[in-house]
Amino acid sequence: MKVLRLILGDQLNPKHSWYQTADPEVTYLMAEMRQETDYVRHHLQKVMGFFAAMRAFAACLEAGGHKVRYLKLSEPGNPQALPDILEQALKVTGARKLEYQEPDEYRLDRQLREFAASAGVPCQMVSSEHFYTDRQELASFFKGRKQMLMESFYRMMRRKHGVLMDGDQPEGGQWNFDKQNRKKWKGDPPIPPARRWERDLREIEAEIRAAGVETLGESCSDAFPWPLTREEALEALEYFCRYLLPRFGDFQDAMHTTQPFLFHSLLSFPLNTKMIGPREVVGVAVAAYRENPGAIAISQVEGFVRQILGWREYMRGIYWKEMPDYAGKNALNNTGKLPRFFWTGETQMRCLSESIGQSLRLAYAHHIQRLMITGNFALLLRTHPDLVDQWYLGIYIDAVEWVELPNTRGMSQYSDGGLLSTKPYIGAANYIGKMSDYCSRCPYDPGKRTGKDACPFNALYWDFLAEKRPLLENNPRMGMMFRLLDRMDANTLQGIRERAREIREDPDAF
Repeated sequence: MKVLRLILGDQLNPKHSWYQTADPEVTYLMAEMRQETDYVRHHLQKVMGFFAAMRAFAACLEAGGHKVRYLKLSEPGNPQALPDILEQALKVTGARKLEYQEPDEYRLDRQLREFAASAGVPCQMVSSEHFYTDRQELASFFKGRKQMLMESFYRMMRRKHGVLMDGDQPEGGQWNFDKQNRKKWKGDPPIPPARRWERDLREIEAEIRAAGVETLGESCSDAFPWPLTREEALEALEYFCRYLLPRFGDFQDAMHTTQPFLFHSLLSFPLNTKMIGPREVVGVAVAAYRENPGAIAISQVEGFVRQILGWREYMRGIYWKEMPDYAGKNALNNTGKLPRFFWTGETQMRCLSESIGQSLRLAYAHHIQRLMITGNFALLLRTHPDLVDQWYLGIYIDAVEWVELPNTRGMSQYSDGGLLSTKPYIGAANYIGKMSDYCSRCPYDPGKRTGKDACPFNALYWDFLAEKRPLLENNPRMGMMFRLLDRMDANTLQGIRERAREIREDPDAF
């Protein structure tokens, strides 16, 4: 019986059991489609990266003897929407069965289930064989508990999978070395240059532009820096473990104007497209730590493991537990708009100019830039979380909804009211200055709350606390900040709130 197997753009795992043997009765379907380029405005490099990686994967399958039906975006007869593409492919191939790997986005899962219900042929969903957990494991773990703390989930995962364990206890005597992972990078130690692959994607860029796809950000088609194949992803992993992991933990939260990548692995794109798996990433990193006990401290490798084994799997579990309602949560009742400079980087505030400018140039920013610079500012402006979601989902090359949405809606914007994080992640200029060099050569004074040269983050921060107090004052982690707010005299607070009102009315003027 002829079978059609669908491969989505984030399912580029050549180790999947589907590909163990080539079967002439099986056709693999891959398609570039406007449905995916247009549901949000994406960074040009993101669209280029997905298309280039998909084409490389299709070529890999064909080289292995597999039959592939691949539709390019500009190909005549491409229906551009997944249900129509599937219906067309079933007719063209004569397939009597459809198989697909479980999608990681709720909208695609629903779309495929709806198609399967009326397809006229048997349809079967199989595992993507990628994650440590299945969709429901987190929900099962937290069933009956009042809180869903990531730390509890992370410890369970460490025990279950035997990662950095000494019997039933954590190796090194503690579960989490986060307090040692907050150093500011001041130019030392030196950072090796990021691993790059030189390739020319100008043809793909031209196709995207010719199709009229609306994108944001800058091009880098003559020197695309991200891994596009499993082999390149493995090279990136090996490079990270050899040159960057020894200091990753120390500086994982640091930010610097001249070093956009610092000691980060840049594995999020190949991980989220499944070119490489979380088990092998964690395994190789832990092996590097064991092989180099003098060079790599446990605090360095634990910080990395926590991101992959803990946070990444936790985000996925939250997503599948809470969707679809999660996408509509707005617990703080925010309704504001994003400033225009989120699409240009043109602002006098140096931290935002650097973080947004980097994002537009590279389709990349690390987690603290996303959380404590752009996300922090958007929350302090009371931006509607829908707009923040759309911006984050579009601008970053590694952004797919299952990981972007809970990070943005829950962690960054506190729109779920504390389901995911125990407090809003907001901060004034002090934190930014502590973790970066952004405040140097900025026209705004990080030590001032009011006045024309005062850092906008300061007034916005205290104004936010004052306005949202009815929603947040019972949060035990916010008590100290509200006590500080109470100590302000009325005139000081009024000056802060007037300054904040000016910023909120026209943030693009700052």
